[in-house]
Amino acid sequence: MILRMLSVVLVLGSCFTSVLYAGSERGGRIISEAGGVAGVPGVAGIPGVAGAAGVGGLIGLPGSVLDFSDFYALMPTDNGAPVAAGVAVAFPNGSPGNFGGITALTSSTFQLAAVGTYLVMFQVSVSEAGQLMLRLNGGLLPNTVVGRATGTSQIIGMSYVTTSAVNSVLEVINPPGNTPALTITPDAGGATAVSAHLTIVRIQ
Repeated sequence: MILRMLSVVLVLGSCFTSVLYAGSERGGRIISEAGGVAGVPGVAGIPGVAGAAGVGGLIGLPGSVLDFSDFYALMPTDNGAPVAAGVAVAFPNGSPGNFGGITALTSSTFQLAAVGTYLVMFQVSVSEAGQLMLRLNGGLLPNTVVGRATGTSQIIGMSYVTTSAVNSVLEVINPPGNTPALTITPDAGGATAVSAHLTIVRIQ
């Protein structure tokens, strides 16, 4: 009788142990599948070493205007007498904002202080067919001759002039040998005084 009771106890104990073991294994699997609570974030790492500097950009072009001056005449009053052959047109007034080494020596002669290349532009209203040109240091510049055969339009010139000496002297003249003398038209096209301009820009 006692032996039979001990056998029953052992069998029951074995059953409970299997159930508990099975329950424990299943519980662990459930917890594992559900995911545990997130851990505390770790401390940020040390910043990495800075990368190498990029390639430098292209150097910009240098400014193209080194000196600038504009001179003008107002007719009537300025250039009251006709401009004979070989004589320079007067531009006795300086415009505001002129800067650099381009200056007036007289009303009709202009000094270019620096050796360089200059853009020279002029416009003059005349009453006759005629021509105008540039003279540099007393020498004629044939490639600068401009003119008109008929009509009453302005004579307009635009040329590059390169100097080889400091303080060169520039003039706008009626070319030698031309006839007649040029009348610089007063009040051209209306009742208001009209301007003539000489603009000089050093670009190199």
